[in-house]
Amino acid sequence: MSTFRVWAPMAAHVDVEVDGARVPMVQTGDMGWHEVDVDGAGAGSDYRFVLDGGDALPDPRSAHQPAGVHGPSRVVDHAAFGWTDQAWRGVHLPSAVIYEVHVGTFTPEGTFDAAITRLDHLVDLGVDVVELLPVNEFSGSRGWGYDGVDLYAPHNAYGGPDGMKRLVDACHGRGLGVVMDVVYNHLGPAGNYLARYGPYFTDRYATPWGQAVNLDGPGSDEVRRFFVDNAVMWLEDYHCDGLRLDAVHAILDASATHLLEELSVQVEELAARLGRHLFLVAESDLNDPRVVRRREVGGYGIDAQWSDDFHHAIHSVLTGETTGYYQDFGTIASLATALERAFVHAGEYSPYRRRRHGRLDAGLSGHRFLGYSQNHDQVGNRAAGERTAALVSTARLEVAAALVLASPFVPMLFQGEEWGATTPFQYFTDHEDPDLGRAVSAGRRQEFAAFGWDPEDVPDPQDRATFERSKLDWSELEREPHRQLLDWYRRLIRLRREVPDLADGRLDRVRSTCDEDGRWLVVLRGGVTIACNLGAGGVRLPAWGRLLAASDADVSVEEGGVLLPADSVALLSS
Repeated sequence: MSTFRVWAPMAAHVDVEVDGARVPMVQTGDMGWHEVDVDGAGAGSDYRFVLDGGDALPDPRSAHQPAGVHGPSRVVDHAAFGWTDQAWRGVHLPSAVIYEVHVGTFTPEGTFDAAITRLDHLVDLGVDVVELLPVNEFSGSRGWGYDGVDLYAPHNAYGGPDGMKRLVDACHGRGLGVVMDVVYNHLGPAGNYLARYGPYFTDRYATPWGQAVNLDGPGSDEVRRFFVDNAVMWLEDYHCDGLRLDAVHAILDASATHLLEELSVQVEELAARLGRHLFLVAESDLNDPRVVRRREVGGYGIDAQWSDDFHHAIHSVLTGETTGYYQDFGTIASLATALERAFVHAGEYSPYRRRRHGRLDAGLSGHRFLGYSQNHDQVGNRAAGERTAALVSTARLEVAAALVLASPFVPMLFQGEEWGATTPFQYFTDHEDPDLGRAVSAGRRQEFAAFGWDPEDVPDPQDRATFERSKLDWSELEREPHRQLLDWYRRLIRLRREVPDLADGRLDRVRSTCDEDGRWLVVLRGGVTIACNLGAGGVRLPAWGRLLAASDADVSVEEGGVLLPADSVALLSS
């Protein structure tokens, strides 16, 4: 016997259709929930809900969608999986190195099980946490995952619920934590049936993706519960160690207790109950320290957030790009500021936004921020999806790696970055509705035309070749300069483990000097100095001590300082 429950406050009568047989449901209480026990149903049973005699629809909380977003839901018994990670106690986020993975392009097969075969590479690299781009069910077999609709169902094309559990269990067996990327600010356009069930959306706000989620209007209590329960599910039923919350600036909530704070409270309580570390990481473009401040001092209590300012500062300095939002960056001084306080804009005027942006909080630790030189957004949202390796020399890639891995932030790498992967990461979709597919393709070209890119240079997201081009080429590991770059990443990660000052998140201990004309930067982190030369010729910089690592064999420490060739970086210990 299985119990079927669904929140459908706008329906007068609800049936559940289980394995082809329709059974009336009973409304329980006055909150709009409907429930029924069905004899003979259990794990593996397929079912749908029928509202007021209409179409048979998937369960909003479906745990498995084996036939895609429009098909029936399938009952899953989470207790039936044979976990082997009983001794696992989680990950300490401040001391972690995170590795961002898109399951569909990480391996040729693009599945959870195939990803397991590459975990030993990550262990050898030295990372601690695998961060998965969203894996909940989305339209078609390929996509980034940010247009998902069945938030409780791991993508069937990747391997479904058991495949996801096998991957997490294998990660824990190798000492790797797992972070799940979740999207609570919008849902995708295909297979989104939530509005038929209840007031999940509101027209009082708007987002770049359409209607906003109803988090503070009539009926919002159960909508909020829908997302909080989803967060708990990934952490409890799938044993994930943390969640990355997509674009929290688009989570529009005027409640006295913001959804982010509610999530923080629930995750903290769950961690205490499970007896292992759990954490939340947010993506926000607000430069608002409230996101990561402790709840006790008026913050939302999120453990850390992505630092796009740090990325933009590194990227614009290394590539020379100063269009779009990069116009706010591009100077060595902005890079120095990012290293010292994470936010380049902390109340200062932003030319790109044409207003003041951000707020300063000098008391925040660098461990409240993830630092990176690449990620899926910053690569994939370029017109052609070029990685930084396609834009700069290997020498500059080595400089970027040192700035990230020797930063006071929690470092994050994007899959393949560590060997300078030449494959792009492009935007790809697989919408089965041909009209929607054409609209997405046309919209993508229009979007980049507005930024000055030739629309003809924008790959068609619906073309399978766009997806295939984006898969990692693991054979590159056997060739130069990829092996050289990979070795550099391994050395830097080892140094971060071995040298306490490199793991220190206290931003008040970060000091920097720079020269805009000479294009050099010196960063002091306790007893460690990071000296970086991005100028056209060699330079002697004021840094002394024992050489820990250098990206160029010609780096030398002399009485007058450290001699750095063009496009090189050195780490020294006093």
